[in-house]
Amino acid sequence: MTALLEVEDLRVAYGKIEAVKGISFKVEAGEVVTLIGTNGAGKTTTLRTLSGLLKPVGGQIRFNGRSLKKIPAHNIVSLGLAHSPEGRHIFPRMTIEDNLRLGAFLRNDKAGIEKDIQRAYDLFAILGERRKQAAGTLSGGEQQMLAMGRALMSQPKLLMLDEPSMGLSPIMMQKIMATIVELKAQGTTILLVEQNAQAALSLADHGHVMEIGKIVLSGSGRDLLHDESVRKAYLGED
Repeated sequence: MTALLEVEDLRVAYGKIEAVKGISFKVEAGEVVTLIGTNGAGKTTTLRTLSGLLKPVGGQIRFNGRSLKKIPAHNIVSLGLAHSPEGRHIFPRMTIEDNLRLGAFLRNDKAGIEKDIQRAYDLFAILGERRKQAAGTLSGGEQQMLAMGRALMSQPKLLMLDEPSMGLSPIMMQKIMATIVELKAQGTTILLVEQNAQAALSLADHGHVMEIGKIVLSGSGRDLLHDESVRKAYLGED
């Protein structure tokens, strides 16, 4: 059976500098797969390439068995691959609800859109309470909730989350991670880039450790969580 996402020997460069150096991995439907590693490892570049924002210089990306090589970013969204980017990139002067509606810009099913807006409010109650408020008035954690909710509005088959816990308080980080667990329970497939390796590996089915553009270690989330080299390098243990 074909995996939902297949990445094979992916190479991405900024000019003459190769940022991603021939990585391969796959994501099966219903899984949470995480990429962990330090800054500069190539994790964000990988997600930006999968969503069509960057063009690879080599390798293959197949989504639902279809090559994404020549498909523009907006068409990739329509195929069912959504990206909640690092830094959130919400529209601060627009209301929370209008930000959510922007996530459904490719859809015409009004009843379905209303249902999914309510789903976002069910997932993130604070958004529903403040739906007419300008998004820029939200805290960092609340903006992250909005960015995730907006990505879900496209009804993705695969949701890519880039550093969802970055800059958040421990309590807000726990809420975001709990939401990822809830989304998985609802059947959402997730590719997660996360610097908090312990949190990411604790909820992931599979994980890949990236260093300087390469995948250097792969395994189940549980196995990587207990791997001695991972614990020393990424979990701060001796």
